[in-house]
Amino acid sequence: MSSTELPGVRSTAELSSPAGAVRVADGEQLRTAALPGLDLAVRVRPPRRADLPPALFVHGLGGSSQNWSALMAQLADTVDGEAVDLPGFGWSPPPADRDYSVTAFARAVIRHLDAAGRGPVHLFGNSLGGAVSTRVAAVRPDLVRTLTLVSPALPELRVQRSAVPTALLALPGVAGLFSRMTRGLTAEQRTRGVTDLCYGDPSRVTPEGFRNAVEEMERRMALPYFWDAMTRTSRGIVDAYTLGGQHGLWRQAQRVLAPSLLVYGGRDQLVSYRMAHKAAASFRGSRLLCLPEAGHVAMMEYPEVVAAAFTELLRDTVAGAADRDTEEGRG
Repeated sequence: MSSTELPGVRSTAELSSPAGAVRVADGEQLRTAALPGLDLAVRVRPPRRADLPPALFVHGLGGSSQNWSALMAQLADTVDGEAVDLPGFGWSPPPADRDYSVTAFARAVIRHLDAAGRGPVHLFGNSLGGAVSTRVAAVRPDLVRTLTLVSPALPELRVQRSAVPTALLALPGVAGLFSRMTRGLTAEQRTRGVTDLCYGDPSRVTPEGFRNAVEEMERRMALPYFWDAMTRTSRGIVDAYTLGGQHGLWRQAQRVLAPSLLVYGGRDQLVSYRMAHKAAASFRGSRLLCLPEAGHVAMMEYPEVVAAAFTELLRDTVAGAADRDTEEGRG
């Protein structure tokens, strides 16, 4: 159900931001997209060529645009990549209306794409970002060229035991209880717990990456809206899981027209590996990449494998479009 700010990307520069120190990897920039009533921090990797197609990356619960840095670097010669910090996460301020629902996040992504004029994009989503991206692709197919989902947070009848604490955050009073129960934990202990939960193999994290993640944990925990954002977003995910009819996430998955790539990790403790085949059956014409050793954030653990799978999807999509154009020309 969730992903959090995790180590894995070596950071080499710091910028100033109202939310504290910002780390950016080599070749990245961080800017603010100012929309009426909404400011979004956007991590940009300038394209190496002017003709690269645009891509947008959407993180999961508790995460940020930095979760995509490793994959964006792998795809630097393939797409013109941007990763957004959802409202209240990363370096984006909380939304003025305190609406942290999946629909509100999808609306923010749509507003950003409309204002930037970058669509249609190759849209990527992890966990919560996968649910958000599914909704965007279903309601605004004109904005999405392809859809790549890494452990998307789609409704499960049997939630894994290790995902229960995240779901419990949606209940009134539980966030305060969690805060009091974990008050004595150091940032290093918290980070270690997050890494153990979200990585299939925590030993893949570099020492430098872990130190950077500890610093980021300290920054996040100092934000006055941290627990409110986590609580309201958890509630938004649970609400999205209970919606039926045309607004249900599985129904919307069936409406997605864009070619789709679904990535699942065999060691994922938050989104069940057994959901992979249901997802593959729901997204029409999708392709499935199962990584037995990966956890919840395969794009951070195995960015080169995910990049190769997306590149193949992109190549086949472009070839298919060319074939259709040829056939229409003959007709």
